[in-house]
Amino acid sequence: MTELTHETTTIRSAARRLLEASATGTPSDPVRDLIGATDIRAAYAVQQEVNAARMATGARVVGRKIGLTSKAVQEQLGVDQPDLGVLFADMEYDAAVPVPLDRLLQPRVEAEIAFVLGADLDEGDLDLDQVTDAVHHAVAAIEICDSRIADWDIRFSDTVADNASAGGFVLGRERVPLERFVPRDTVMTMTVTGQAASAGTGADCLGDPLLALQWLARTARDLGEPLRAGQVVLSGALGPMRPAAPGAQVDVTITGLGSLSITFAEVSR
Repeated sequence: MTELTHETTTIRSAARRLLEASATGTPSDPVRDLIGATDIRAAYAVQQEVNAARMATGARVVGRKIGLTSKAVQEQLGVDQPDLGVLFADMEYDAAVPVPLDRLLQPRVEAEIAFVLGADLDEGDLDLDQVTDAVHHAVAAIEICDSRIADWDIRFSDTVADNASAGGFVLGRERVPLERFVPRDTVMTMTVTGQAASAGTGADCLGDPLLALQWLARTARDLGEPLRAGQVVLSGALGPMRPAAPGAQVDVTITGLGSLSITFAEVSR
């Protein structure tokens, strides 16, 4: 009982650290000093504590994101699997309006394929055919990653606890059913003002973005929060992440899904 009480206290302390960073706009120290660098169970427990606090204030879940789909990033953080986070309604931004910076601390951007589900993924074997059939359509997306940890000084437990470093997302307008689009074969190019282009393919996302979706469906169900019809899933980066400075313009092209552009507001907090 003492050990359980200590663990619960530690998880709540880590959650409070991240919530305070969000509330004050001041990035925090890493939480791995509290929960360890590789404790997956504790890290997801912190994430659930933080997200529960958000939902208690009215935040509404609209989907999930998959992170760490790149083998290079997994090796950097010393892990051999992706992670997942929750997308809330107030995290979606309109491409026609500059992305405000008042709710972001250290934004970075990734180009991704988003899947919008047409069926629940809570029963059955969740094999690849079942998962594929559950997709209503795919759409180009820009994920706005963010970290409540100062200087992005993260290890696996830090990013998992911090809602997989989720900050926001923007969806394109072209909705494409999988009958007309093969995610694995797509080619992506992303340019951000003043930086080298980011490029990649669908195969760079765990070998196939649909395999990433399958991993998410099984893991989310194991965590007691299965994927539901209507939810948006950000399936993971197709190329390297880039920082997003105030005033930056981001232009993304994903073959088969079209193009998507956003700008960031000129003035930060």
